[in-house]
Amino acid sequence: MSVYLGTNGQVELLRQFDGTDLNGTINPSDVNATKKRFSFDFQHGQLLTGDQIEITSTDGTVLDFIDSYTKTSVKKFIHVDELDGIKLFDSFAHSVNGESANAIALAVPANALPIKVSVKNSSYRILGRVESYELNTQRETVDTTVLSDEFRSQVGTLMTGSGRMSCEWEYTGDTAKELPNYLAELVLRTKVGSNFSAKFYLKTAGYNPGNYANASDDAVWYQFTGVLTGCAVQFAVGEIVRITADFVTTGPVQLRVDLNVQEKLLQESEDEILLEQGVTDAILLET
Repeated sequence: MSVYLGTNGQVELLRQFDGTDLNGTINPSDVNATKKRFSFDFQHGQLLTGDQIEITSTDGTVLDFIDSYTKTSVKKFIHVDELDGIKLFDSFAHSVNGESANAIALAVPANALPIKVSVKNSSYRILGRVESYELNTQRETVDTTVLSDEFRSQVGTLMTGSGRMSCEWEYTGDTAKELPNYLAELVLRTKVGSNFSAKFYLKTAGYNPGNYANASDDAVWYQFTGVLTGCAVQFAVGEIVRITADFVTTGPVQLRVDLNVQEKLLQESEDEILLEQGVTDAILLET
């Protein structure tokens, strides 16, 4: 039996929302083409830097506030400044930096544009500065004991999950990982919601304390969707500023295992199966 230490785990988060769209209007006066910045009437804190959003015209009008754009819908990453001004970017890293040089060029629209905005993130990112995390699962029971029974009888029913993440607080600097300050922002969302998806890793690829053959790249993790219920910031003189987020699960909790299978997946003709050009995801088998 090998001993697995807690120094080789990781948390991956996928930004989500509860299905509520934000509706508003982009007026010509809301667009600053020189600074590549625009705004519309949405409540502060609903859209966060790093979000990937889809902007759709609700009346079929072309989104001409984007320079030379001829479609009615667009999906981009955003940077939100302190005045709720928005810049559009092609990548998460550029949206975190928020530099105008990498922002999408804008143009003053001819008329007011009624729009609908949805959060459409689709990629898991490692949460930075994680110190600890935990996930608890409980199954409820119903007492089915009758008078003739000599022992109490119970039946398992619904399952619930809850847990906590603790990180060293950071709000800028890393353009590849999810910043811990995102948890503090997420819990304050009121209309869009504080939903997220997560992967809590028990074993990561490249970690093999037991030196088991062909097990180095195995991965074991819990996967679930949840909603933040609380967030605390611990600030003390001479101590690292820490942020702790509590959550409850909102769906199935799955324990996933990805084994490092050496055999190749072949066709009946014994030829290898090829993916389309540009596709990098692996084909996974049910075990």
